[in-house]
Amino acid sequence: MDRFEQALAHVFQVEGGFSDHPSDPGGATNFGITQAVLAAWRGTPVTRDDVRTMTRQEAGEIYKARYWDACRCDELPAGVDAMVFDAAVNHGPRQAALFLQRAVNVTDDGVIGPQTLAAAARLKPADTVCEIAARRMVFYARLNTFPTFGLGWARRLMSVLAAAV
Repeated sequence: MDRFEQALAHVFQVEGGFSDHPSDPGGATNFGITQAVLAAWRGTPVTRDDVRTMTRQEAGEIYKARYWDACRCDELPAGVDAMVFDAAVNHGPRQAALFLQRAVNVTDDGVIGPQTLAAAARLKPADTVCEIAARRMVFYARLNTFPTFGLGWARRLMSVLAAAV
C-alpha cells in the first residue's frame, strides 16, 4: 500500500459514511466529502441524495486530486504527508498549507512550493508533525462549533498524530 492509500484509509476511517448533522456548517457529507465539493468535482449541482450515493472510489479520486496532490503530499516526508493530508481534508488545502508553513517557519502564503518543501525536508518529520498537530488543536478550539465537535476532532487529531509519528 502506498503512502496515499495509507493516508486515505485513515481519512475514510475517521470520516465515516453519510452524515448531515444540523450543527455542521458543511452540511451533508459522505466519506467527508461535502455537497459543495462534490458539485465542484462533477461540475454540476448535486443533491443530498447524490452525496449519499457517491461511491468510495469517487471520494478517493476527489481526495487524491483536490487534497493530496493539491498539497504536494508525495513530495513531503513520510508522516508529514499524512498530517498535511488530514489537515487538508478537515480544514481545506490552503489552511493545511498554512499549518505546514508555520510549523517549518517559512513565509505563510497558503501555497506549498519549493521553499516549504525544502524546509520540511530539512526538519525531523516527527517534530513537524507534532507542531502541525498543536497548531490544529488551537485552531479547533477557536471554532464556535468546538463544544459540539471538539472531542471528535481531538480524537481524530490524536489518531493521525499517532499514525504519522
